[in-house]
Amino acid sequence: MPSIPNRENKNIEFKEKLVPSIHLKDVKKQHLASQMKYLLEIGKGTAVYVIGVDDDGRSKGLSDLEFEETLNVLKVVTAENNANIVKVEKFTDNGNLLGKIVINKAFANGFKSHIVIASSGHVNHGKSTLLGTLMTGKADTALKNWLFLDVLPHEIERNLSADLHYALLGFKDNKPLHLKNPLDKKERSRIVEQSDKLISFVDAPGHEGFLRTAIRGVVGQDIDYGLLVVAVDDGVMNMTKEHLGLLLAVNLPVIVCMTKIDKVGKKKMEDAELQIEELLKHVGRIPYLVKDGNDLNVVIDKLDTIVPIIKTSAVTLEGYDILNKLLLALPERRRNLDKPFLMFVDKIYNVTGVGTVVSGTIKQGRLKTGKELLLGPDSAGKFRKVKAASIEMHYHRIAEADTGFVVGTALRGVNYDDVGRGMIICDEELKPHTVKSFEADVLVLTHPTRITNGYEPVIHLATVAESAKIDSMSREYLKAGETGEVKFTFKYSPHYMEEGDRFVFREGKTKGIGTVTRILS
Repeated sequence: MPSIPNRENKNIEFKEKLVPSIHLKDVKKQHLASQMKYLLEIGKGTAVYVIGVDDDGRSKGLSDLEFEETLNVLKVVTAENNANIVKVEKFTDNGNLLGKIVINKAFANGFKSHIVIASSGHVNHGKSTLLGTLMTGKADTALKNWLFLDVLPHEIERNLSADLHYALLGFKDNKPLHLKNPLDKKERSRIVEQSDKLISFVDAPGHEGFLRTAIRGVVGQDIDYGLLVVAVDDGVMNMTKEHLGLLLAVNLPVIVCMTKIDKVGKKKMEDAELQIEELLKHVGRIPYLVKDGNDLNVVIDKLDTIVPIIKTSAVTLEGYDILNKLLLALPERRRNLDKPFLMFVDKIYNVTGVGTVVSGTIKQGRLKTGKELLLGPDSAGKFRKVKAASIEMHYHRIAEADTGFVVGTALRGVNYDDVGRGMIICDEELKPHTVKSFEADVLVLTHPTRITNGYEPVIHLATVAESAKIDSMSREYLKAGETGEVKFTFKYSPHYMEEGDRFVFREGKTKGIGTVTRILS
């Protein structure tokens, strides 16, 4: 059983208790932050707090509520110092409840490579179950692994994903690092800290009613690969085709996972294989059924044209060894680290004691803690100065983050209500501009009739989702399968974009893709 340590090590601090309403006010919080910074420095990156004792180390004790309040204050101050709470111990001394909290300074990224994969496919085809099983390495005999993606209460009630969810898989010494409880933030943090290679998954909803959210998952994140999930008991469905079209629209290499193979016989399996092969050939990709490591060697350097297909069962774990080997072998793409930092804002949070936190995937450059940044544009097209106070990736605090990392960062200098999805945070040297009108080359994928001047779709570019009107076209009209040059003008607010950016446009059953060719105003 732990005992009260002495102060021979100068990085140990005694605290009787900390009260949020007192110690999280500006002056008190700043004092605690400065004190912790000093402890971390003299402790070479480690600070230890013993709570429930007075300054002389005499046991005073805490109630359960006081213990949690003190711990919460230390969490906030830890964030201020870009550090992590790595251990919390409860123990008693003469019947008094005490605690020992160990805090480590966050250092630069410890893993060697990182890739981001978008998981997509028709509703109830097993996307979330696949990822939950990958994370735990455990067979889904209770049919509950999909809950490990931290789903929302109404999603649990309806057994239906409605928002983007995130998963991670780490590899160390060429073996997957599994989580006993993926919902435990400390476990996720451990995976980030220990991995040689880290894979972040963006799980998109498969229901047609949430197609807009699925588009945001594929287009709005900086994705490296697409993982298309097809349940063999259903085969290729409408949203299978929709999601494959999205993945190909942004030029992603695609992997297909056939799920639920334990539920069907040989004939049904063959039918599903044939449907998938015909679908891939129809879009100009070559299907290739992966059965062992030798097959992986064939496809791994040809993913721009060949689509590996892996049969899996979350119940029996069949196929998961091959899938893990493929994920481990996936090459990391080139990172734009030499460019100024840029990230589109996807989600915004108002965290008690921390303030405004935004999350998204870094599009280019490197984000460092303490960096002065620009945020915008607002509805008037203006940018404001903010500061990145801290950075987290899968609940693990890091000192810096590179292109492709899915991160959350606490911003200083802006209120929660002043931040919106589709804004960017960036280095000042990027010199960002606002765009109201632009020209683009477009391809109409589907449309019941034809597109003419005045047509108003929703433009999906990164995390931007904004109505835009076609003011002029190079042709009188465009039908499905046709290309042309058009001029778009955003209907409400200006946004940030660059020439060469790709986007998806959608309105009702109409869908198309485009590339920005010229910024007009």
